[in-house]
Amino acid sequence: MAVSQVEIESLYVSIGILGMSGGSLLLLVNDYTGAAQTNPVPSTALGVLLLFTAALLAYTGVRHSLSQTPLYVCLSLTISAFWWGLGIVNILVGEGLTDSRTSMVPGLAAFTLALLVIGVVGVLQKEVVLSVFAFAISLACAHQIAGLCDIAFGQGATAANYLLVTFLGAYFGSGRLLSYITSGKVQLPGTAVEKRKSAVGAAQAQMLNDVAPVGLIMNLLSASVLACRLLGVVLELPAGLVPWLWTAGVFQLGVCILSYRAMDTLTATFYGFTSILRFAEGYNLLLGLYGYEPYSPVPFPVIFAVLFSVLAVFSLQKSVADGLYQLLFAAYCIAISAQPRGFFQGGTQGVQAAIFVASAVMLLVTLHNMVSPRKVPTGDGMLKTLLTRTSWLVLRSSDEDLHAPYLGFSKYADADILGHACSTLATFAVTAAVRAEGPLAVLILPWAVVPGGILQLLCGAVAFSRGKTLESTAFILYGVMWTVWGLTRYGGLYGNTRSFNLAVGIICFMLFNCFVTAGALFLNKAWVVSSLVFQLILISFLLDAVGALPYGYDIGVTIVFGLVSFYCFLACLFNSSFQKPQLPLGDPFIKLRGFGGGRDSCPHVPARKATSIQQIADIMNNGGICGMPTDTVYVLVAACNRPDAVLKAYKTKVQAEDRPMSLWISNIKQLTPAKHLISPVLWDFMEAAWPSSISMVIPRGPWMDHFGLGDSAKYIGTPQSIALRNPDCTVATHLMDLVGPIAVTSANPTGEADTTHHNQVYAKLGDKVNGVLCDGPSPENIASTVVDCTKIENGQIGFFRVGVMPKSKVLQIFEEVQRKHKLGQFNPSFEADATEPKEEKDEADTAQDKEAATPTNQ
Repeated sequence: MAVSQVEIESLYVSIGILGMSGGSLLLLVNDYTGAAQTNPVPSTALGVLLLFTAALLAYTGVRHSLSQTPLYVCLSLTISAFWWGLGIVNILVGEGLTDSRTSMVPGLAAFTLALLVIGVVGVLQKEVVLSVFAFAISLACAHQIAGLCDIAFGQGATAANYLLVTFLGAYFGSGRLLSYITSGKVQLPGTAVEKRKSAVGAAQAQMLNDVAPVGLIMNLLSASVLACRLLGVVLELPAGLVPWLWTAGVFQLGVCILSYRAMDTLTATFYGFTSILRFAEGYNLLLGLYGYEPYSPVPFPVIFAVLFSVLAVFSLQKSVADGLYQLLFAAYCIAISAQPRGFFQGGTQGVQAAIFVASAVMLLVTLHNMVSPRKVPTGDGMLKTLLTRTSWLVLRSSDEDLHAPYLGFSKYADADILGHACSTLATFAVTAAVRAEGPLAVLILPWAVVPGGILQLLCGAVAFSRGKTLESTAFILYGVMWTVWGLTRYGGLYGNTRSFNLAVGIICFMLFNCFVTAGALFLNKAWVVSSLVFQLILISFLLDAVGALPYGYDIGVTIVFGLVSFYCFLACLFNSSFQKPQLPLGDPFIKLRGFGGGRDSCPHVPARKATSIQQIADIMNNGGICGMPTDTVYVLVAACNRPDAVLKAYKTKVQAEDRPMSLWISNIKQLTPAKHLISPVLWDFMEAAWPSSISMVIPRGPWMDHFGLGDSAKYIGTPQSIALRNPDCTVATHLMDLVGPIAVTSANPTGEADTTHHNQVYAKLGDKVNGVLCDGPSPENIASTVVDCTKIENGQIGFFRVGVMPKSKVLQIFEEVQRKHKLGQFNPSFEADATEPKEEKDEADTAQDKEAATPTNQ
């Protein structure tokens, strides 16, 4: 029996709740010592176990994201981040590298407030179990802070709160898990999954960025760590606080990726930016272990402030609150550049205190608006209302085609905005001078490696999944180059001597970049200019490696590349936000025939419009061949009543002999003229199984003459059999209602992967197609299940291929048909034929039946 999506989600929730219970049990055992100084669980062992539990919670939270339960996603990922940071701090404490009070209090304070906010929202939404968990762990954090500040307070109250989470989580988690295992036959009281009416629909839930509150919590964590010293909570900022900051950075990278999956480019870019800050803050504190006093050069924090400001302006289209909130980070970057010691100064810590308060308020408002139909006003749609008064600046509506993949199957939005921004930041970072005797002390390494390396690789991976081959190659190449050069030149590995081996490596990068430049000629002028200027940067790296760098050359070319990258960042951000006007990126220098999806050569029309289907039907009725979406992958189709079109489709594919074309119908009624030539068992099996993703291979016979195939019939099926199918796809059936039965083959050259997007149809088959019905990514990545029905009269069916439809489901349908026939329950029309007096039957029909039976027995 198939498992529903609701049951799968309930399984992940039960595993997550059991994970919360298990982690609470660990902390319960560790804290249940009152005022004693000995811990039953060593700190190092406790830290390792907490890391495993945090990883489990993160997995369940990510798997449950983009659902209709943002409160659970937020709670599970928040507790995961809390226990991840706490686990690393416990390991450091166990190894004697830091003290527990100074390292734990700032993080505990942040999660106390964050979990309290989640609990309040849970109470308002009557999510009793989740709110109890949030309140209990929040109180446990508060009691732990009190115990760390005053040893006489003890940790008994902390243990009591974790005890509540342990028992409640064990009961509800095991209850839901038991219900899943027994398919609902065993249900503990109160553990049933309640079907609540969500504030958003199922379709909207797929676009709801339910991980955005987790990013706000990570900002809250970072602000708590840096502002605690200013507020006098701790007297210094030791390296023991690094785990909290880097935990925030890692989770914000996760929020960035999941935001791309939610098609929320602005949020993804913002948390990509903030993750850079988190890693830089942690690196800043880590230098204290090595006796370095960090120094922050001016250029790149100023550039970062500009990037934050631009992003904040464009985020006003989401809400005024989002735009104002992001401006705080622009102020934070300005504060970093205003003081040489950056993160250690009172100005930056003062801005972090403001970010702490703003993050808490934004968390409460954002989470409440996600789960409640009654929204707190945040200025949503204000910019859109203002722009309606002007005609020259038009906001782009929510368009799914904006993030449609090119040649790949993708569920991610475009990451080019973040990629160009990271190129800008990394470029201006390396313009700062570095002293050979202490390169680590100058804060360049994290700014160059994290945005230039880690995030560029992330953007390259997203571009690759979307089928943007050149952009993916460029981002990955630049990411590797910035990482290698940053670690070598600004990580203390370069030294005073110049290396011939380093020069050889740079020459290899230059050769790779030549291929990128050549490919950019077919993309647009902006990418050509960008790749050419990056080649000049690589030349500066090469000259520096051999000790022949002219004075000022490297600064000049890096500034030029930074400005080009900034323009590309601004253009991508502007063009994705506004429908008109558009900032030009330039046409390609070389235009290939059919480049860009083939829209100039044949119509690419949306499948959801009736006029589009009529247009494609007219093309097919006139002998054209077209690409069409189905309930599985895209296919190439031709009308059966146009033999010339069937021949054209066959030659277009250069069909292999073992991959014949198939015949599709919109409804079994299209076979009615040939019904007397098809066996009753096969007919009933077709009626029971269709429409579906099942293709049936049946014996070839005279019934095919009813479709007007003529001489082209030899291209469909084999001399002995033919594959027949009635797809479960509204677009396909509507088209066949207008055209009639169609000859079908896969929309890809023989031997290649199936076509899963309309842009791939033209890309793989060239300009030989006459039209394409566009419906975005395919609902499935695999083709139909092909069933062998040539021996169905003997009660046997086989399988040539098991695809979307499971083998067990097909056998279940066939067994039901067989059971009805054994009970004498024939199809009514066949039953009428069986009871008709023999003398009234026409002799010509009898002869025709005998003739039809001959090929069936072959």
